[in-house]
Amino acid sequence: MPHSIPIVFAADDDVSVRESLELLIRNAGWQPEEFESAQDFRSRPRPLVPSCLLLDIARPGLNGLELQKRIAADRADISIVFITGVGDVPKTFQAMKAGVVGFLTRPFSDAVLLSAIRQAIEHSETAIGVDAEIDSMLERYATLRRARQLMALVASGLLNKRIGFELGISEITAKLTEVK
Repeated sequence: MPHSIPIVFAADDDVSVRESLELLIRNAGWQPEEFESAQDFRSRPRPLVPSCLLLDIARPGLNGLELQKRIAADRADISIVFITGVGDVPKTFQAMKAGVVGFLTRPFSDAVLLSAIRQAIEHSETAIGVDAEIDSMLERYATLRRARQLMALVASGLLNKRIGFELGISEITAKLTEVK
């Protein structure tokens, strides 16, 4: 994966929170992007770099847990760190069960937040790597058209002579190509 600057998204309806997060994120060496609403964030194209989303769980409109579900469905490589003013055990459990990387209750130190962001970015890097590996395997699999045809006929129990006839190859080629 090419070396690129990870993006840390901050989605909060409070402009002062977004501005302070932006400064902290930038000073840590990451690229900050701010969003006032969940809809603004969802309309942003998917980034091609490791990223995480700092999200207030108690949001107006689309709440944090609902946004988490939607992100997990179509942007699984974006890790989420929830920030909340009130510790709520059922919501924390629900968020963790759904795959949130961190759940911080205010007040928290910059060091705690930066550690959670670092962990989320590492998680995002791993997810991007897995996606790339799967894409690579699917591309290689797509090039094996003839082998897939042959294996389907072998699996159906046809003899090499019949497989050769079906595929327009010799019986010996069918036999040599057969996986033992």
